[in-house]
Amino acid sequence: MNTDPISDYLTRVRNAAKAGHRVVEIPASNLKKEITKILFDQGYILSYKFDDESTPQGIIKIALKYDKITKESVIKKIQRISKPGLRKYAGSHDLPRVLNGLGIAIVSTSSGVMTGKQAKAENVGGEVLCYVY
Repeated sequence: MNTDPISDYLTRVRNAAKAGHRVVEIPASNLKKEITKILFDQGYILSYKFDDESTPQGIIKIALKYDKITKESVIKKIQRISKPGLRKYAGSHDLPRVLNGLGIAIVSTSSGVMTGKQAKAENVGGEVLCYVY
């Protein structure tokens, strides 16, 4: 049993990127699908596919993105912020800037899961799930 599925998701992506894998498979959930869409929209992953037929829960297949010249992963660091034991919330004016605006903060708001910049533009706060850069 997994106590923190989001942390497991981030760890699988981090480990696959460090090991140089092209594709990583992760058990699906609606929150994980939204985080995957954000990572794709922001250019941190190459592509993704939601496979709902193979298992009752479904699987997310993520194709990781690497630099063409240095062969390094585009994701330098992916870090969980709000944990089940200690939740971290931020108001619309207190949303964090990651790496002075170069990274993204993924925030779960009442309007859905979005980046910190989108949440600030829509003037909503929420739970800060993770930082990616």
